[in-house]
Amino acid sequence: MNLQYEGREDIPADPAAVWAFVNDPEKVGHCLPEVIQVTVRDPTHFDAIVGVGLGPVRGKFTFKFELQPDETARRMNMKIAGGGLGSAVDLTAGAEIVQAGPGTTLNWSGSAVMRGPVAAVGGRVLDAQAKKLIAQTFANVRAKLSS
Repeated sequence: MNLQYEGREDIPADPAAVWAFVNDPEKVGHCLPEVIQVTVRDPTHFDAIVGVGLGPVRGKFTFKFELQPDETARRMNMKIAGGGLGSAVDLTAGAEIVQAGPGTTLNWSGSAVMRGPVAAVGGRVLDAQAKKLIAQTFANVRAKLSS
């Protein structure tokens, strides 16, 4: 199953603070919803264990993240691979960091390919859950950058 998303998020922090934040694997990792553990391997790689729930099915997924910063373009790309519950997920995501008045706008996009039993749950359920997780992640980023 293939999922694709894009959007825009306004962050009440200056672009330099947002850029520093998205380049810190520890900070990025702890913005994931239902994060259980984050293990930073180096400045651009970290692993995360997160709780996942799809309908009555609950479990843990383990992901490997690779941050791919492009400072010239003020763009952060990520490759994410992992799985759990007998399923595998490969994700790519990216965000352009743009000055917007006193704050920052993130123009983002992402795509995911899911295989296994979780993909069999169905498009509407996965789509709703993905949108919820994306919204929670950006809410966590905004909260951490606002404090």
